[in-house]
Amino acid sequence: MIILASASPRRREILGRFFEIKVIPSNANEESNAERPEEKAMEIARKKALSIASSYPNETIVAADTIVVFENSIMGKPRDESEAREMLRMLSGRVHRVITGYCIIHRGKITEGYEVTEVKFRELDEELIDWYLKTGEWRDKAGAYGIQGYASVFVKWIKGDYYNVVGLPIKVVVELMKLGLKPKT
Repeated sequence: MIILASASPRRREILGRFFEIKVIPSNANEESNAERPEEKAMEIARKKALSIASSYPNETIVAADTIVVFENSIMGKPRDESEAREMLRMLSGRVHRVITGYCIIHRGKITEGYEVTEVKFRELDEELIDWYLKTGEWRDKAGAYGIQGYASVFVKWIKGDYYNVVGLPIKVVVELMKLGLKPKT
């Protein structure tokens, strides 16, 4: 059994395809003083994993944190529709990076890393942005979008792991297999 230290339905779906999992969301502090976005994502993932591991020392813990980076600035989750609109306008027609830091704790050993995927959006007109905002899908999403849903129409191309943009890179599944965990058949 693997414990997923996240309430994200997307992470639960990805990891649950391969392994039996139990979801125990972390309440870890998600603040970080790391300068590089990659370091920040890994630090937050580590905090999440460690916050759960202390209560479940004999279980395998998986935690992740996904951030969107545009022109060296981290785009968090929008506070409201107006902020979501501004984020989508900034991403329109441009390339941004999606970085997911991950941390696995297995038998007291920590394995951590990150994955980077580049995403290019099409040019978004106001009508398309208005339609998307009305879906409500932008809520609780870094960069104000979810690639696996309605926002798929925004994407011109991606370079890298699609599942990383969804919230959990497949690299994590491979790392778990390397640790000897057997996937479902």
